Amino acid sequence: MTLKSSNKVETNRYELVVEIDGDTFMNAVNAVYKKQVKNITIPGFRKGKAPRSIIEREYGEGVFYEDAMKELYPQALEDAAEEAGLELVRDTIDLDVEKADKSGFVFKAVVTVEPEVEIENYKGISVKPMSLEITDKDIDEEIQKVLKRNSRIVSVEDRPAEKDDIVVIDFKGLLDGEAFDGGTAENYSLTLGSGAFIPGFEDQVIGHKSGEEFTIDVTFPEDYQVEELKGKAVKFEIKLHEVKTHELSEFDDEFVKDVSEFDTVDEYKADIKKKLEESRKEEAENDKERQIVEKLTELVKAEIPEAMFENRLDGIVDEFAMNLRTQGIDLDTYMQYTGLTDEKLRETYYDRAVSQVKVRLALKKIAEIEGFKATEEDIENKYSELAETYKVEIDRVKAAFTSKNIADDIELSKAMDFVKESAVNEE
Repeated sequence: MTLKSSNKVETNRYELVVEIDGDTFMNAVNAVYKKQVKNITIPGFRKGKAPRSIIEREYGEGVFYEDAMKELYPQALEDAAEEAGLELVRDTIDLDVEKADKSGFVFKAVVTVEPEVEIENYKGISVKPMSLEITDKDIDEEIQKVLKRNSRIVSVEDRPAEKDDIVVIDFKGLLDGEAFDGGTAENYSLTLGSGAFIPGFEDQVIGHKSGEEFTIDVTFPEDYQVEELKGKAVKFEIKLHEVKTHELSEFDDEFVKDVSEFDTVDEYKADIKKKLEESRKEEAENDKERQIVEKLTELVKAEIPEAMFENRLDGIVDEFAMNLRTQGIDLDTYMQYTGLTDEKLRETYYDRAVSQVKVRLALKKIAEIEGFKATEEDIENKYSELAETYKVEIDRVKAAFTSKNIADDIELSKAMDFVKESAVNEE
């Protein structure tokens, strides 16, 4: 492959002229012939046995050229872009063949490339630190969660329903006096305050007792997934069969022995505090990174091609679909069930895609400015880490991830660590 020329034709678009020598092109032509000959019939020869020269005489010398060019140009284009110091972006390619014969193959391609990036003031980014203090209230809240997990569910008759109670209800939703699809159920168990139903529903059940029948008024959100109910005011006829609550155990040494490896309340509380401290440190680190990411998206200056956002959006949607599959549901079924469209789903994640692209470009530029490079040892360690994470042989990891991809990730990670270490806490 020879890069004959590289010229910028517009923002983030370059025209590359690439030449592939005659020997390489003819070898590709011969490889295509070997693949296709078994399907070709020429009079006087058994099917699949006609010599290449006979087929070319019958159908033209260039009969295999197009497929040979398709085989060669993607890698040749990638190599040419690397030689020109350009990072290709997956987008529309305007391809024009200038020459294809025994002497070689020359093509011209107009491609989209990653933008030129500028970034300043990434050292000493100001962040608001999260408090690491664990209070008695924090510990008590964890204890209440444990007590609730180990509680008994009992019916209550002597008081109205309260927040966190479980109510068993029949309900029928009415729009303009007519029942609507999906708005009716019997003996439905609902935890009040869970937010499982639309805003206003659970709040209006609170205060009613077992055996009561009543009507509530609610309005569906404007972004509700069912089109005919968006923003609509409806009534729900409700019959409250039963109110249930959590009966908590006494929090004492006996309870602690039953639910943990500890013998006393003090030991258990000390363990809760230790775990909360570890969790809070991790949470604070994540929050610090979130703040830095927000700042980096503001600091990066570049005319970013829309294709980069769309490509990242494709990746996010694919990840979302993969997560659904792990839960036993495919994306089409999920969208049908929720009333989502492909357009709406992409709209939901578009801002995330924009942020991720901007941060990646920012970190890539910082790595370049600061001279961060992935060493061979870094790359091998990363391969080993991935193999351990996925519980597979390291050779399978190397087959799935190129060393360039691994190196890019390592360099971005080094840049993020550098920015985080240089960040300063607000007073």
